Amino acid sequence: MKLHNKIYALLDYQTLQKFDISLEKFLEITNSYNTVYIQYRDKVNPIDIQKQNILFLKQNTNIPIIINDKLELLEYCDGLHLGQEDLESLIKQYKLPKDKTITLIRKKYPNKILGISTHNEVEILETNTLDIDYIGLGAYRDTNTKDVPNVLGDKISYLAKISNYPVGAIGGVKVDDTIENIAYNVIGSGLLK
Repeated sequence: MKLHNKIYALLDYQTLQKFDISLEKFLEITNSYNTVYIQYRDKVNPIDIQKQNILFLKQNTNIPIIINDKLELLEYCDGLHLGQEDLESLIKQYKLPKDKTITLIRKKYPNKILGISTHNEVEILETNTLDIDYIGLGAYRDTNTKDVPNVLGDKISYLAKISNYPVGAIGGVKVDDTIENIAYNVIGSGLLK
């Protein structure tokens, strides 16, 4: 049997609605894979509904729940994932350099998982100096769900190798992809089809 990378499941609330999939059904799907993280992304519900959904997930799975971008919900989750733009917003908000911003988040939430999206060698090398747990790297392939300005293709394996942290391949990744130097296949809508 061919071994596949572990799955980092993206739970995008809008995508669940589009496919008419409940949170319960999503958890059933993720339990059928070697899922190491579930990232909760929600751009449609108010914060109180997002909090309820996160608490539901926490009560119904042992898989760590990572919140996408919303520092205000981190206390209810196991971790936080920041895109480059969101990290830049926090840097402006705290008026601190990148490393000090991450240090401040670590100090406030010492036992939380922290991940950052990267897209190129410069971002990976910058991230190597930060106190985080993993990086997302992509896009691996072109995708229908997001506008992707830079597709890495096979270059992703080289870039992943220079990371000091485990790497999740993002963007157009399939469940059965086995990509060298990649720890996690980060998959959203691909899990729902």
